[in-house]
Amino acid sequence: METARLVLRRFGPHDAPALAAYRSDPEVSRYQSWEAPVPLATAERLVAGFAAGDPRGPGWFQYAVQLRDAPGLIGDIGVRRAEDGRQAELGFTFDPAFQGRGYATEAVTRVARSLLLEDGLHRLSADCDSRNVRSAHLLERVGFRREGHLRQSTWMKGEWTDDLLYGLLASEYRP
Repeated sequence: METARLVLRRFGPHDAPALAAYRSDPEVSRYQSWEAPVPLATAERLVAGFAAGDPRGPGWFQYAVQLRDAPGLIGDIGVRRAEDGRQAELGFTFDPAFQGRGYATEAVTRVARSLLLEDGLHRLSADCDSRNVRSAHLLERVGFRREGHLRQSTWMKGEWTDDLLYGLLASEYRP
C-alpha cells in the first residue's frame, strides 16, 4: 500500500536493526507490552515472524512503514483480522524521530481505508493506555470513536493502567 509520502509493505530481514532501535526507546515502549531494550536477535525473530504473516488471513499481520523516498523503516502497523473476516484490530508504533509529522496518521488512515473500503470489513477497533494522549488523538483524527474507558483494567509494567477503547464502523467512515 502507498500514500503520498509512505509505503506500507511486508517486513524484510534488513528491517531488524531499525525495529530494535525504535522499540528499545523507553518512551516508545512505555505504553506497549514489551520491555526495552529490544535486542537485535529478538528483533530478527520478530521480523521473521512478521514477514511470514498473511495480510488477508485471521490473526496479526505487521506492516513495515517507510518513506517513499527513503528505504529505512520509520514504524509499523499491526492488523489483527478476526476469524470471521468482518472485523480487525489495529495497533501502531513509530520511531520518535518520525513522530509529530503526520506519518502515523497518514499510515493508519491508509490501513483503515484499505480494510473498510477495499476489503469490506464491517468494523475496526483499537485500544490504548489512557495516558497515551497522542495515540488517542491520532485514532480520533482518523475517525475512530471512543467507545469505552476501562479503569485499572490492565496490569502492565508493575502498575494497573486504564485502557481507552475505540471503534470505527465502515458505515461511518469518511476518508
